[in-house]
Amino acid sequence: MTGILINGEWQAGRGSELRSLNPATGEVLWAGYGADEQQVREAVAAASQAQPSWYLTPLAERKRLLENFAETVQDNTSELAKAISNETGKPLWESTQEVTAMINKIAISISAQQQRAADHSEVQWGLQHRPLGVMAVFGPYNFPGHLPNGHIVPALLAGNSIVFKPSEKTPAVAELTLQLWRAAGLPPGVINLLHGDASVGRALINAAVQGVLFTGSYRVGAEIHRQLAGRPEVLLALEMGGNNPLIVDRVGNIEVAAWHIIRSAFISSGQRCTCARRLILVANNANSVFERVIQILPQLQIGAWQEEPFMGPLIDEQAAMKVLDTQKKLLQIGGRAKLLARHRGNAFISPGVITMPGVKNLYDEEIFGPLLQVYRVADFDEAITLANDTRFGLAAGLLSDNISHQEKFLQHIRAGVVSINQPTAGASSTLPFGGVGHSGNYRPSASYAADYCAWPQAQTLGTATHEQQPVIPQGFMGGANH
Repeated sequence: MTGILINGEWQAGRGSELRSLNPATGEVLWAGYGADEQQVREAVAAASQAQPSWYLTPLAERKRLLENFAETVQDNTSELAKAISNETGKPLWESTQEVTAMINKIAISISAQQQRAADHSEVQWGLQHRPLGVMAVFGPYNFPGHLPNGHIVPALLAGNSIVFKPSEKTPAVAELTLQLWRAAGLPPGVINLLHGDASVGRALINAAVQGVLFTGSYRVGAEIHRQLAGRPEVLLALEMGGNNPLIVDRVGNIEVAAWHIIRSAFISSGQRCTCARRLILVANNANSVFERVIQILPQLQIGAWQEEPFMGPLIDEQAAMKVLDTQKKLLQIGGRAKLLARHRGNAFISPGVITMPGVKNLYDEEIFGPLLQVYRVADFDEAITLANDTRFGLAAGLLSDNISHQEKFLQHIRAGVVSINQPTAGASSTLPFGGVGHSGNYRPSASYAADYCAWPQAQTLGTATHEQQPVIPQGFMGGANH
């Protein structure tokens, strides 16, 4: 099935032609057409029409339908994981973890919603969270199931309807996910699916939506922000990238620290927004850890998902070439190759490590791939300063057994998701997830997603008027003639 979904009906897109390729083999996985502007308007109209009745559906019933979805995904774990691996190139073990995260999101979202819907019936005031209406959800390619799901589930639970535009690089995963929503019993029009390129995204944002939930690059997020200028009534939640630092201080177990670095920088072939991009080595403490990393990296298995490697390909060959071009730029500005990233055919590249001795003009961009910059500093204070020297502020990590350094790191680091003696590339759905600076707009997702999927209505409640006495303002002269 290759099409878009509007009001519960699959139909062929009438826009630009699209193709999705297996990044490991180049095989065509999906071919079809994106939506045109008329279909964008139809999808938003369908969502708008379906939303009031969905909101009026009892909360218990909405929860039941979401739990049905979790069970449906559970029953189709193998099929969905294989679809993710085929379209993104991820190893199957990693795609299976992504599907598990999708399932777990349901219970986490229900718990967050219940916390915000506490019973205030015994007091003379109330608080109700009301849905915004139609939410446009933009999904990325690196987690085509889990990350859109992180917006969609709490938005539906709050009573919103959805128009979902997935990445044009992962349409097959999006279609399968929508089929599972339909199988779970979600009413027509509550979720609608639009494939397409950037023009479809712009048309969707221009349409009559009440919220835009975006996960992707800073460049695209900033463009959406500009497009919504003058429309303060549209809620915008941006989850963008990072130039994430990982500081290596004095550690007691070199092997543990080395593997934390490798998992931070190279899991998902470096295609996680929380991956470490900058390794900061504190003098006299971290050299042995770094050398162990360099010993391990050539041994990492890189291959197609069926082979259960540590790393698969990047999303496409263009992305791989972009990483290799960035490596050239780093070398041109004074970087030195400790381990060169190399093209291995199709969208495969090997891990790269570039040391940056004495480079004054820091490369402050998100490198979305397996390329790690390495900096050496004289002391821990300098490490903190360098870690914060970025426009971004998503993730940051510290490997250290020094308690005072851990406390200083937590006090001074400027990032929304921080870790100590753990990989940076990972986050708990039971905690907020978001960044500062160019990494977001202070609307964190995960456990806080419920806050941008509804608006609070404060309610003050009085007794019946026949039980009240008039409250006459001070200074009022009743009966006086003026």
